[in-house]
Amino acid sequence: MIGIRAGVGWLVMVAAGWPLVAAEDAGARAPFRITIVDDQTGRGVPLVELKTVNQVAYVTDSNGVVAFDEPGLLGRRVHFAIRSHGYEFPKDGFGIAGVALETKPGGEATLKIKRMNIAERLYRVTGGGIYRDSLLTGVPAPTREPVLDGLVLGQDSVLNAVYGGKIHWFWGDTNRPAYPLGNFHTPGAVSELPGRGGLDPSKGVDLTYYVDDQGFARPACKMPGEGPTWITGLVVLTDAQGRERMFANYAKIKPPMTTYERGAVEWDPDKAEFVRRAVYSGTHETTTGETLSGHTFLRKDDGVEYVYYCNPFPLTRAPADPDRIIDEKAVQVFTCLEAGSGVDTPKVDRAPDGRLRYAWKTGARRVDTRDQEKLAKAGAIRPEEALIQLRDPSTGKPVTAHGGSVYWNEHRRRWVMLFVEMGGTSFLGEMWFAEADSPTGPWTFARKVATHDAYSFYNPKQHPMFDQEGGRLVYFEGTYTNSFSGNKEPTPRYDYNQVMYRLDLADPRLSLPVAVYQSGPRGLATGPMLDGSVAGRPIAFYAPDRPGEGTIPAEIGDGGRIFLLPADSRLAETTPIYEYCREGSTERTLSIDPDREEDGWRRSPQPVGRAWKNPGPPQAW
Repeated sequence: MIGIRAGVGWLVMVAAGWPLVAAEDAGARAPFRITIVDDQTGRGVPLVELKTVNQVAYVTDSNGVVAFDEPGLLGRRVHFAIRSHGYEFPKDGFGIAGVALETKPGGEATLKIKRMNIAERLYRVTGGGIYRDSLLTGVPAPTREPVLDGLVLGQDSVLNAVYGGKIHWFWGDTNRPAYPLGNFHTPGAVSELPGRGGLDPSKGVDLTYYVDDQGFARPACKMPGEGPTWITGLVVLTDAQGRERMFANYAKIKPPMTTYERGAVEWDPDKAEFVRRAVYSGTHETTTGETLSGHTFLRKDDGVEYVYYCNPFPLTRAPADPDRIIDEKAVQVFTCLEAGSGVDTPKVDRAPDGRLRYAWKTGARRVDTRDQEKLAKAGAIRPEEALIQLRDPSTGKPVTAHGGSVYWNEHRRRWVMLFVEMGGTSFLGEMWFAEADSPTGPWTFARKVATHDAYSFYNPKQHPMFDQEGGRLVYFEGTYTNSFSGNKEPTPRYDYNQVMYRLDLADPRLSLPVAVYQSGPRGLATGPMLDGSVAGRPIAFYAPDRPGEGTIPAEIGDGGRIFLLPADSRLAETTPIYEYCREGSTERTLSIDPDREEDGWRRSPQPVGRAWKNPGPPQAW
């Protein structure tokens, strides 16, 4: 027994001493810092995976940094396979994208990666460990709380608005460290505006969460009843007394994912939470609360200011009045259906000459992309009469917009929509850019700006309060999650969180065909040339109004310019375009009609280029 006890004592001594030795050894072996930078900008790239030969995976933090400290490998030559959504690392002769590095404690290496995305990934906004690897390797972090803010580990679907001189942020379901179930009643936070104490949006966002006594992000909209409380349609209005007031619409959810109540809420600045203002009537799938969802903007039409709700198209609006915004009878939708009619038993609105008419109506049903397809299949409308005609200009392939937002962009002098595609090469992971001359369109061509391979990036939102250089640089974020993607391997720390991107609208790859309108008997003009007054104007054709790869400039109207494809191009959706000259005059115009017969006008013998055909309604609505 004595020998055994001595043996046990010896074992205990070794076990007790071992952590001390390990700690001392770890302190002497600082991590090897690997930084992945964008080859165009030199900026660190977040969300890049580096994987060793034995499948140990590391993911860069928001500075593009990995702290490599693997026992047994640190201090050796180690190969890392490298991949990232929308970025490519060079492949070797065996087709392997990666590199071997001589790792050593306290050392560092910087690697360049090629950005394939048009949009630039900047940083993660929410969750834990945003700058974890930077702190482990001595790299400064731009935010006050670089690894854990508000005890938030994951956060779904952002909303924000400027209220009281600060940006107010709200999210959906939120994860915490202490238990898998967290906050399901709309946590909130505030941040300072850029230039007024807030960070430059290219660097990050310093959030100050509303927290409970445990320091966890607390509910900011907890309505009575079973299940989570989600909000949408966040908007700030000014009342008759000049006070700012912030409103939203809420939904109560019960298992499995059923909405059983919708209504309106208003922010109480003293309580720092939303209070209920109204409960909407009707079935919860078609009630006013469902219609008044999405991200919002304010706009005047015929002298009346409205709140527009984007789903992602801004085809619903309500008076921008604190009393009327909760009045179900004041809600208008832009539709081709008659008031009281639905998609299943449609009564479409047609002029006496048979033309389909779209208009703002009360008591009517909004028509989205799927509804258009149903109406066309039922023979109620022709496919080319559908209002929404989004497609890829390079292939002609239709693009189905899911979630997104629309805002006026001064740089483009158009309404800009950034949205996630439903379907495509990644079910809810493809971000697209589109623009139109009015909120109601025409929304016709779109360009993919970011991709997430087999990963979702849903409910994205632009942040117009972050626009820079007159709107040339725009910022957007979305929910990065493996939900709905089929991917069974969530990205550590990043999954179920908000990731920020920046898009340069001057990038020539965003040179999209835009509507070219008939202006007068033979004149042509783009939307900005008409100051956006395009309603009712016939659309002659589509062509970019800025240069793109291989395009040819062509003059239109009074000093206007568009860009055509070469005449020998065979790109989908394009057609030959001809120049018509007035005899004895310098007057010229363009037309895709090769047989346009007008006295005194002569057509060019050959096409002068190619333009895009109008696939939708003959006029702008």
